[in-house]
This record gives sequence, C-alpha cells and structure tokens, in this order.
Amino acid sequence: MSKSSPSFTCTACGAAHKKWQGRCDACGAWNTIVEEAPLSAGPKSLGHKGRTIPLTDLATEEDPPPRASSGIDELDRVLGGGLVPASAILVGGDPGIGKSTLLLQAAASFARTGLKILYISGEEAAAQVRMRAQRLGLQDAPVGLGAETNLRDILTTLDAERPALAIIDSIQTMWLDTVEAAPGSVSQVRAAAHELVTFAKKRGVAVVLVGHVTKEGQIAGPRVVEHMVDTVLYFEGERGHQFRILRAVKNRFGPADEIGVFEMTGNGLAQVTNPSALFLSDRDRPAPGSAVFAGIEGTRPVLTEIQALVAPSTLGTPRRTVVGLDSGRLSTILAVLEARCGIPFTGLDVFLNVAGGLRVNEPAADLAVAAALLSAREDVAIPPDMVLFGEISLSGALRPVGQTENRLKEASKLGFQQATLPTGSKTAGGTDMRLREMPDLTAFVGEMFGAG
Repeated sequence: MSKSSPSFTCTACGAAHKKWQGRCDACGAWNTIVEEAPLSAGPKSLGHKGRTIPLTDLATEEDPPPRASSGIDELDRVLGGGLVPASAILVGGDPGIGKSTLLLQAAASFARTGLKILYISGEEAAAQVRMRAQRLGLQDAPVGLGAETNLRDILTTLDAERPALAIIDSIQTMWLDTVEAAPGSVSQVRAAAHELVTFAKKRGVAVVLVGHVTKEGQIAGPRVVEHMVDTVLYFEGERGHQFRILRAVKNRFGPADEIGVFEMTGNGLAQVTNPSALFLSDRDRPAPGSAVFAGIEGTRPVLTEIQALVAPSTLGTPRRTVVGLDSGRLSTILAVLEARCGIPFTGLDVFLNVAGGLRVNEPAADLAVAAALLSAREDVAIPPDMVLFGEISLSGALRPVGQTENRLKEASKLGFQQATLPTGSKTAGGTDMRLREMPDLTAFVGEMFGAG
C-alpha cells in the first residue's frame, strides 16, 4: 500500500504547499512552512479495529439544554434565551468598542446569580481589570480574576476550579507550549481554540473567547475557529455614536441574526429596551431625504431612519458614499430607477446613511432607500407618519417580504399611521394603519412624487 504524501503548511497564514520551501508564496513570510503528519488512510491502514459508535434515530427525545439567565435581557436574547452549559462562544469587535466592558458586566451579573465565574485576561493586568470593575461598580461581584497567557496553566486552573463560565480575553494572546509559533499566529489561535473548546465539552464548562478583528471587520485568525465554537457574536457600533449592537451571526442554540442593543454610558453599557425609538430622530417636522424603514433583526422588529442627500457633483465621477448599507445594493437601486423609471442620477453625488449606527442587511430596505433617494433628489418630504419596506427586483417590480404583520405592529405601536408596501403582502387585516400597496417602482414614483 502506498504511503500518504506529506503535506506542508505555513504557520503564519495556514496556506498548504506540496513541498517545503523557504518562503511562503501566499503571505511572503520566511521559514514558516512546516511538515504536518499525514491523515490516516482509513480502517485498512490500522493495525486493530476501532470501537463501534452508538447510534440513535432522529426521533430520540431529549430535553432542551438548561439555560442560565444573566439578568441582562439583551444579552440573554442574543444567546437564544440564556447561557447553555458546555457551550463555546466567540465574541469579536473593533478595538475599544466595549467587548471587555460587556463581558465584565456579564460575568458580574452571572456571578450574582450564584454561578462560579472566572475571568482570565491575557491583555491586561489584574489591577487594570479591577480598576474597570470599580469604575463600573462591580467590585463586590464574586468573580474569580486571573491574568495569564500560558494555556497549559489556564486549563489546569479551570480543571481545578470547575467554574460554570470561563471568559478568555483574548484568544489571540494565548499560547500553547506544544506549538512552535508566536502568540496570535494561525497555528497558535487554532490550537488554543481547539483545546479550550474540547475542555468545555468534556468538563461541562461554558467558555467565552474574545477575538480580535481584521481591517475588514472579520474575526482574525483561521476561519476554522468560527466553525469550532457554538456561537459567534459581533459587537458593533460607530465611534461617534454611543449605541452598540451585539449581533449573533451563528448560534447552535438559538436564532441567528438576533441583536441586542446597548448604550455606552459613564457607568458602562446600559440596555436599550426600545431600539425602534432609539434609531428614529425627531420626526415631528418632515424633512426631504428621510424615510423610515420597518425592518426585522432576528426575531425583533426594528424601525430605523434612512437618510439620503443628493447634490450636484463637481467631479468627473460622482461620489457614492454609504454608511450602514451595502454599497452594491445602492448601485443596483440607482440603476433600476434610471432604467425602469427614467430618473437619472448622472452627475449627482449620492450620500446614504442609516441613523443611529445600525447596519441594515436585508433586501426589504430597498423601497425605503429608493424613497429617501427620490425625496432628496426632488426635495419633497415623505409624510413623517409613514413607514416603507419592500424588495426591488431588477425589473422594477416590488416583491413582498416576510413578517409583514410584525413590522406593521411595531410601526403602529410607535404612532405611525400609514405604510407603503408591495402588493400581495400578507397583512391579515390586523392593523388600523392606512396601507398603500404598490405593484412596482414606477407606480410608487407616480403616486408619491407625481412622476412615472
């Protein structure tokens, strides 16, 4: 039987090579390529048989995993209802956004419910963490605090203490003495995450890992770390705003794309129980270029204000500046407006913004974006008591979106009297709002702005 060919991997970037070489072609690093042991060819290559795996059917009934509530409703919502024992959670976010503050508050809140909590900091000294706890008024919380980066010592401590939750801040500072690479490298991050996740599953200890992010906003390190853990959370927010969004992008124990909203104050992060009112500015006076979008974030309806500004351009190529939305989606909407409605934006600078620092990802925002753009271009204000939602297809038709009833219910609760939505939306007649159903973008432009 032929032997498996050896494989070589770069310890800096994780790129695979067929043979050893001094310089990695992918990242340009020198002397980082090492040989990895080949995988087993299968049962035929083994000298003895393995044990039989116990199998169950899909109808096996098991109780749902028990959950521990932190007392912070926004955090429990994003986690899917609370903390699951033996779960592994990865939290990422920009530097200084408030990850350590949030997790320290969560650790103190869990500890006050009677759970044993350990907070291991690899980036700050214990004195710095205690100063933050004193500033937040958490110095009396029974949280075990440690400052260490040696993963062997950390795992030994966790095995001896057996806490309910261990917070590791951050995974990029941990190093394993069996891996010959610098802390923060691909090999170290992958090995450290694997050891911590394995420990969590074997010992029943929930583990929270803090991860650094790259310039693009993705969690740094190998992508396999996100596959290892049960839940991936991103802590988002603009430096110029005091509001922070905790967003779940993966959750094996609850809905993904759920959000929790917090406000940064002098005493730490405070919960925002009504984010729709938070993301809406003063709506008493109508203003051109402003439209209210009734969106869905996870299971929660959220109303946000979309702002647009259209001005003559002095440049050869007009500017397209977008904050909080996909720039490619804006280009598509502008092309549909010009091709299907005959409304050009050539020679005009376009600025688009989502108020409050929220990022909107769903296509249901297309109609509100188009309304804001047309309102700014024609200098005609949209009624302040109107919400809009609907997806725009390339043909100019408006497509219905899901959870229409929840969107309308949230808008009605905040005092909105009318809504513009695609024809065929499932409203079930359970609202007293005035509904304007539009079949396509041309009909919407004709009714709202007197052109088509």
